[in-house]
Amino acid sequence: MYQVNQSKDPSWDLVVSSKRDLFDFRIKEVWRYRDLLALLIRRDFVAFYKQTIFGPLWFFIQPIFTTVIYVFIFGKLAGISTDGIPMPLFYLVGITAWTYFSDCLIKTSTVFVDNAHIFGKVYFPRLVMPLSIVISNLVRLGVQFVLLALAMLYYGIQGVELGTSWYVLLIPFLVFLMAAQGLGLGIIVSSLTTKYRDLALLLKFGVQLLMYLTTVVYPLSSLNGTIKTIVAANPLTPLIEGMRLGLLGEGSFTFSDLAYVSGLTAFILLIGIVVFNRVERSFVDTI
Repeated sequence: MYQVNQSKDPSWDLVVSSKRDLFDFRIKEVWRYRDLLALLIRRDFVAFYKQTIFGPLWFFIQPIFTTVIYVFIFGKLAGISTDGIPMPLFYLVGITAWTYFSDCLIKTSTVFVDNAHIFGKVYFPRLVMPLSIVISNLVRLGVQFVLLALAMLYYGIQGVELGTSWYVLLIPFLVFLMAAQGLGLGIIVSSLTTKYRDLALLLKFGVQLLMYLTTVVYPLSSLNGTIKTIVAANPLTPLIEGMRLGLLGEGSFTFSDLAYVSGLTAFILLIGIVVFNRVERSFVDTI
């Protein structure tokens, strides 16, 4: 698309050019448009629930209903172990983390197509759009963490020892890694969907399957052999396991896992930004 560069000509404040480095993250330029970023975050947060009866209460209703269903299907019917953790807490941690990642990925994956009418009219750093989605989803994540804290308080009052450990201090970084993975993968798919719309449909199906290769409804310790190796290699698995270890005292998480996920996340994000920078030059002509 376009890049805004500082001009040497004093008669111009900015020059719009189609030439730019593929590895240019344009952090300073995004910061200059922070007011627009704030407006987009508010739009994403307000518009989704504006014409609903319960409004923001869905932040609580959705994870509660999903947890009840998981307890019944995976806990009661399937009898899947939760490593001694109360089932609602076990599933609620997984649901909270997974919902944030999947929302970031799915909504970011259509950012070019959904906002083509804006991109074709005015210039601003295109990276602002996917960033607004990732940040606005943090609001929902924060509300669901409040629900999780209330559930933990309830079980604490009931005398259940949860074993919360100092790993809880790593949760902000684990959330950041989730956001970076969702952003990186999302903008890769978004860049490709400018030409191949089928990818957006395949992604929704693929995300549903990916959940079962992540320890959302079962602990990693319950697996063996090749299946355990595959699930452990999923970069989302250590993040969810780390959250459970920090909040509930049970989880297969080590610092080598953290190093692995951090390196892979940085690679995914780098590739995503490179592909994004390449496609944004001409995507308006193909949408």
